[in-house]
Amino acid sequence: MPGTVLAAYRKAESALARSAPECDLRWQLLAAIGQVESGQARGGRVDAAGTTYTPIIGPQLNGRGFAEIRDTDGGAYDGDSSYDHAVGPMQFIPSTWARWGADGNGDGSADPHNVHDAALAAGRYLCAGGRSLSRSRDIDRAILSYNHSREYLRVVLSWYGYFRDGHRVVPGLSGTGSDPDPDPASGSGSGSGSGTKPGSSGTARTATPQPRAGAVPSRPASAPPSASSKPAPRATPRPTPKPSPSDSPVGGVAPAPPPATTSGTGIELPGDGVLPDGNGGTLAGNG
Repeated sequence: MPGTVLAAYRKAESALARSAPECDLRWQLLAAIGQVESGQARGGRVDAAGTTYTPIIGPQLNGRGFAEIRDTDGGAYDGDSSYDHAVGPMQFIPSTWARWGADGNGDGSADPHNVHDAALAAGRYLCAGGRSLSRSRDIDRAILSYNHSREYLRVVLSWYGYFRDGHRVVPGLSGTGSDPDPDPASGSGSGSGSGTKPGSSGTARTATPQPRAGAVPSRPASAPPSASSKPAPRATPRPTPKPSPSDSPVGGVAPAPPPATTSGTGIELPGDGVLPDGNGGTLAGNG
């Protein structure tokens, strides 16, 4: 777990513990989703402020294999003025970001390409509707609201269990490798966890920095090693992120479950791919 990214998840957990204590959001759930959507911001490729070095941009939502979502941000976040794309380490659709965007690092702007902002926004989104994430029914509903796919749910829950069993902090590209604890009372130190989720946003691509509203660029990756005690489902690809709880799902890419541990020195990032559903289409993705 890159220290810079972990700090963002822990900070979001602490903020939600104050603003929505009944939700009981755990940072491991954000970690699970961040792993599936962007491989923890491509293994911690963020600067000291938490902004990705290059944008993490999902596939064009043009109705061909995915939902059709016409441009809603003038290309500010995804560099495309014709159709929207999911963006950032937590893969938000621009129209969803317009509703749920948050300023997680206190710099005065809400940027989906910043892991602090994206983690806080994702936490608020998961807690929407009065959910209590200590209940399995509500945690299932929260994950499915992020991406309405049973395969996505299965993989995120696998990563959630993986991170709850324990984690190892490694330096991110900004050089941060410690396990910061913004809320020592939470009891979720570097030895064990209490949270959620996997991989990367499938066909998300690395883009050259595009002009965006008050933001800095970023981009995605994939999955880490798995503990011997953790379920290790077959390595399948992954999806793109989503709209508000009332919005309908869009097509996406499937997530990758926790992989097997390789001799102990780091994280393997499996390749992306599209997982077909039973009708020969692609899995539903985040809206």
